[in-house]
Parts: sequence; C-alpha cells; structure tokens
Amino acid sequence: MNRMKIGAFPKEAFPDSAAVWYPAAFQAKPLPLSSFHKGSTALVIVDMVNGFTLEGALSSPNSASLLPAIAQLMYTCKEQEFPMVFFADTHPPYSPEFSSYPVHCLAGSSEPRPAEILEEIGGYALFPKNSTNGFLEPAFQAWLTDNPQITNFIVVGCCTDICVQQFSLSLKTDFNRRNVASRVTVPMALTATYDAPGHPAAMTEAASYQNMQTSGVEIVSDILFT
Repeated sequence: MNRMKIGAFPKEAFPDSAAVWYPAAFQAKPLPLSSFHKGSTALVIVDMVNGFTLEGALSSPNSASLLPAIAQLMYTCKEQEFPMVFFADTHPPYSPEFSSYPVHCLAGSSEPRPAEILEEIGGYALFPKNSTNGFLEPAFQAWLTDNPQITNFIVVGCCTDICVQQFSLSLKTDFNRRNVASRVTVPMALTATYDAPGHPAAMTEAASYQNMQTSGVEIVSDILFT
C-alpha cells in the first residue's frame, strides 16, 4: 500500500549533497510487519491526540495526515495481537513547558484525547505524559518492567524531531545501558513534524532521522502489512 503524508520527504527539494549528509532518510527501505516477532514487539503511538492533529495551538496538518495510515497499522496490530502503547501529551495549566511552547493539551480538555479514529480502535495502554519525552513517565517504566519480553518497538506519531526522537533515543540507550539487545524502529511514512519559520519539516526530519540512526535506531521508509 502506497501511503503518503502531507509532510512527505521531498527528496527532489534537497541539494544533491543532502543524500550524503542524511543517508538515513535517503536510503530507507520499507519493512513488512511480518518481519517483527509479535511476542517481543510493541507498537508505540506518540501524541496522535486532538491537540496535535485536529485542534489547538500545536495542531498540524502534517501530523493529521498520518491518522489514516496509523489507524490501519493499529487495526492490524490489534488483530494480530501486537501490544500497543499510546502516549498522550497532557499538562496542568502551570506546566513549565509552556515557557517553550504555546499552551496545549490541557488536562480535562479535549486536546489530550487520542484522535477519534484511533480511539475507536482501542486496544492500547494509554499513558498521559507531562513532558516531550514519554520514556520518563513512571507508568511507562512500570509497563517496561511488567513486559520484559518486549524488546522490539515500532514508534510512530509526532513530532519526529521532538517527542518521537526523544522517546526513541531514550528507549534505545536504556536497553543499551542494561546490556539488553533491542530493536527500535521509526518509519518515515508514519512520523511527521510541523512546518514553521525556522522549522522546515523536511529538513528537520532529515536531520532527526540521521541522528536517530547514528544512535542505533532503525529508520525505515514504511511498515507494510498488505
């Protein structure tokens, strides 16, 4: 299945030298879901909530464009009994994070809720997070402890360069710290970031994919299951 996000990686918009500087993005290939052992693999959905996709100060059409494809992957993972984890940005009104970002995803509002198309699928463990890095949440740490058989992770969602990158790098380095072999996979077609002055999505993503791959995260172009 050919899936294209709005913020798709426009390779033709980059100079020829970009492929040398960012080989992770330019050389990525798709992987079938069947290549992941379901007894040891979890799908991680990062911040595909209303406040980043459909409403609020930080909503982005790039992130919203991922919803149909992520819904397809979630439905397949649920059907095939892959465990799923869903991080939902959720903040109190006094969050220090609001000194860096506009007020967003306030607890008790509709913004921290998973986007409806994903919420209807269900079947995931939901973890509210009060920072850009869901790995730090005590509830997720407890989930890791309770599921030691899970050492492989497919990480999807937004934003590629912030929450996805921070989580993926923290997860990978923690497994390394514990001398446990792991596989953390980030598919480009299922991750996105926003466009803004000083923050061009394509260039920002290219650098982020390269940074993650350099640290041991597996970058693929897509996850195929049909």
